[in-house]
Amino acid sequence: MSDKPHQNLAIIGHVDHGKSTLVGRLLYETGSVPEHVIEQHKEEAEEKGKGGFEFAYVMDNLAEERERGVTIDIAHQEFDTDEYYFTIVDCPGHRDFVKNMITGASQADNAVLVVAADDGVAPQTREHVFLARTLGINELIIGVNKMDLVDYEESKYEEVKDEVGDLLNQVRFDTEKASYIPISAFEGDNVAEASDNTGWYSGDTLLEALNGLPEVEPPTDAPLRLPIQDVYTISGIGTVPVGRIETGVLEPGNNVSFQPSDVGGEVKTVEMHHEEVPSAGPGDNVGFNVRGVGKDDIRRGDVCGPADDPPSVAETFQAQLVVMQHPSVITSGYTPVFHAHTAQVACTIESLDQKLDPATGEVAEENPDFIQSGDAAIVTVRPQKPLSLEPSGEIPELGSFAIRDMGQTIAAGKVLEVDER
Repeated sequence: MSDKPHQNLAIIGHVDHGKSTLVGRLLYETGSVPEHVIEQHKEEAEEKGKGGFEFAYVMDNLAEERERGVTIDIAHQEFDTDEYYFTIVDCPGHRDFVKNMITGASQADNAVLVVAADDGVAPQTREHVFLARTLGINELIIGVNKMDLVDYEESKYEEVKDEVGDLLNQVRFDTEKASYIPISAFEGDNVAEASDNTGWYSGDTLLEALNGLPEVEPPTDAPLRLPIQDVYTISGIGTVPVGRIETGVLEPGNNVSFQPSDVGGEVKTVEMHHEEVPSAGPGDNVGFNVRGVGKDDIRRGDVCGPADDPPSVAETFQAQLVVMQHPSVITSGYTPVFHAHTAQVACTIESLDQKLDPATGEVAEENPDFIQSGDAAIVTVRPQKPLSLEPSGEIPELGSFAIRDMGQTIAAGKVLEVDER
């Protein structure tokens, strides 16, 4: 662990625009890919007659290993700059990225949007920018990538910059908080060092821009909220729930409650990286043991909180959502799966209360008959089984959700009010 302040960084954008290569380049330039890994790939590349491609080769292999779900030593997803230590929360190619990002499993503070200079804004670019805006990403660094493929022409860069600027305006993203950098992740231009190929550009390199991001204040003053990812039985200890603390602090001696399972007790031990710790806070992945709580009492999707301020359980809730993609229309009675933090619960949209103008947020229509792709709306939702959620105005980390159906994320939303059971 570094003693520098921490940032979660999302790397977003269309899958073919070079996200993997950029992640690899960042890890490589910051010395986060161990030398031996590079050497090994270098030898392989040379054997295959691809000398000089070792960098790309490293990247492709890392990307491939990641896509196969091999977690290559956690170091591969973390890197240090002069100011911060970063965790990359989007492993490029991660199919569930959109869902994970919405449900807070990879809540990012800031994001790098990758847009290829030879292709410009693609459908996924739109979707990710839209998400960044919905999820409250504060600062966006736009890497106009693959400049090597357009001969480093300034006019190409300006064209893409204008196109992205229009997109940011459409979703009402604060363009003051967006900065643009012409890069080539493959060749390394303007990533760690200023490039001679873009003499017309005098701004920051990507690493300088990352160093210049504002610091993030962790939400330690909110009550403890810890969504459970898994429940293990460990010999000699007993039942050990595992999850990532979203808000608040967890310490041995705390009295906690798990909702909606509605059981609780006193925390005996808290562990991180297989070592007992006296305290853990937001962003920490912990395993912990609670007196009197057995393996069958709690499950993935429960949320742990203080016994005297337990997580809310929704009978119904009112939410604001935006439909990203749906093949037809959504009407009341529709029951897709809602993904909120670590829970996945079928929920019925009981009523469509208001349709909103997505650009301004003003009410466009009361009680619409249906909503469709591109629409924003306020709806009332009834979970089919107990679900713990919080109003996003109170605990934003537990107030957002994704709606999935037919193998895709069709909408993203935030909880406005919870009608507790």
